[in-house]
Amino acid sequence: MPGDDPLRAIGVIAKALDGIANIEFKQFDLTRGQYMYLSRICEEPGLTQTQLGERIKVDRATATRAIQQLEAHGFIRRENDDQDRKQKHVWPTEKANQVYPRIRAENEHSTQIALQGFSATEQQQVKQLLLRMQQNVSDNWDFVKRGGVRKY
Repeated sequence: MPGDDPLRAIGVIAKALDGIANIEFKQFDLTRGQYMYLSRICEEPGLTQTQLGERIKVDRATATRAIQQLEAHGFIRRENDDQDRKQKHVWPTEKANQVYPRIRAENEHSTQIALQGFSATEQQQVKQLLLRMQQNVSDNWDFVKRGGVRKY
């Protein structure tokens, strides 16, 4: 039954929060989820573009477009890898480091709103259960990305 599907609820939550963030971050020239990329880059400076795409679970072309836009707006810089010239590392600029605290604040506020009315125990349970779901889906994403075919 559709109302019993937890993935639908997660999807609605994700879409709503993404929509809010896109509106709020428009003032910083961040659009269409670019704040997610910028967060990961600020949290792990020097990631390769490939690693960044894997963290966010997007294909290489999607990650490349977002990275190019972030670079064009002065949020990041890219550098070639010393050993593998095909790999590029991404680094936050000063502009990114100035915006990142606002992104973190929005995330913390959204988390507080989402968990409003939950006890401390319930909040911990939600976190543990969602991390397990994330790992399950991540493993499945890796399987499909490598050419695996899921059996329904």
